[in-house]
Amino acid sequence: MGPDDLRAVMVRDLRAVMREVSAYASDEDPWREVPGLANSGGTLALHLAGNIRHYVGAVLGGGDYVRDRDGEFLRRDVPRAVLVDDLAYGVADLERVLPTLAPATLAAEFPVEVGGRRLTTARMLMHLATHLAYHLGQLDYHRRAVGPGGSVGAVSVLEI
Repeated sequence: MGPDDLRAVMVRDLRAVMREVSAYASDEDPWREVPGLANSGGTLALHLAGNIRHYVGAVLGGGDYVRDRDGEFLRRDVPRAVLVDDLAYGVADLERVLPTLAPATLAAEFPVEVGGRRLTTARMLMHLATHLAYHLGQLDYHRRAVGPGGSVGAVSVLEI
């Protein structure tokens, strides 16, 4: 598996997050609390955008994004259009950075320590892809719980 495979899956999933956010009935719904769910859909969207923009766009791609991880979990009432715009910047970072990664870069140590560990860049990208997919599922569940239900085609094989 190479960077193009990771790009295809991660772009598909981040675009699915954008569709999930857009599918809420109102700007208030992504922020509604659901008993038993730790995070709202809005929080998950902010977290996913921040994660990709930081690790891919800034750390690997040299971009100027500065992450506020605490803010990802504290901010509220961000309109859906703003959330979608933040996610679109994440898609752009994936499209800009991942195709440039050489095999030597993937095999090398990721530039920053994560969770107290040093990983290869390839392993870190796999982590980012599965982290994205995990939270995409949570976001889909939250959106369906607050309404409206129905699919947004989140993991369509036709998109990869």
